[in-house]
Amino acid sequence: MKVVLLAGGWGTRITEESELRPKPMAEIGGMPILWHIMKEYSHYGFYEFIICAGYKQHMIKEWFADYFLYTSDITFDFTRDSYRTVVHDRRAEPWKVTVVNTGLNTMTGSRIRRVQKYIGNETFMMTYGDGVCDVNIQKLVAFHRAHGKLATLTTVMQKEQKGVLSIGRDNTVSSFREKAQEDAAPINAGYMVLEPEVFSYIGTGDDVVFEGAPLERLAGEGQLMSYRHEGFWQCMDTLREKVLLEKLWQEQRAPWRTW
Repeated sequence: MKVVLLAGGWGTRITEESELRPKPMAEIGGMPILWHIMKEYSHYGFYEFIICAGYKQHMIKEWFADYFLYTSDITFDFTRDSYRTVVHDRRAEPWKVTVVNTGLNTMTGSRIRRVQKYIGNETFMMTYGDGVCDVNIQKLVAFHRAHGKLATLTTVMQKEQKGVLSIGRDNTVSSFREKAQEDAAPINAGYMVLEPEVFSYIGTGDDVVFEGAPLERLAGEGQLMSYRHEGFWQCMDTLREKVLLEKLWQEQRAPWRTW
């Protein structure tokens, strides 16, 4: 089963990183967060990836082209008449990676539609290139196959960040309390499993937001299911969140490191 990774956005909320490189190439522990996500999937036996690139897409292609430089010891031999490079103890993942330039300003649904020819008529997975978790991918796929619907998305509970107020019509605050577990709301965490029929729900043009009309229509027709994940999930929208993920990695407490 192929895995589609959305990695083409601008990453405007983490400008400290995105001015230099695509947000999915921002590093955690010296490796792009995109690599961490791919390691999650390959831990469960999924090795074929289609990356929907856009902003600074050449940097993603170059990184994979030079993958051995990041993972292996290399000798650059300039003593011979012809220059030679020797890769020692070649270390690489058993991955097949297709990087597709899906456009600079293309929205998520349109990016997915642009890679349809690489997916074919088969079930596929999709997630965002800026979030890690400890979802059991095999259980997620089994859940999807069991219910027989067209789409499954993983949901996590997002806790309220501030105190909760009750406000009357005259703007009088009648009560205040700190946030509690019951204030949490389920949100889309990505890590989706999709049937190929989903492509028919994505319109033409470059402005189709997958989380808009396509998912709304799937939900309205009873074809969208939620796989509730109660473990770890964290996106990397801001520099603060990047620092958090880096801290977890350096302290060897990264929950997503299942490999």
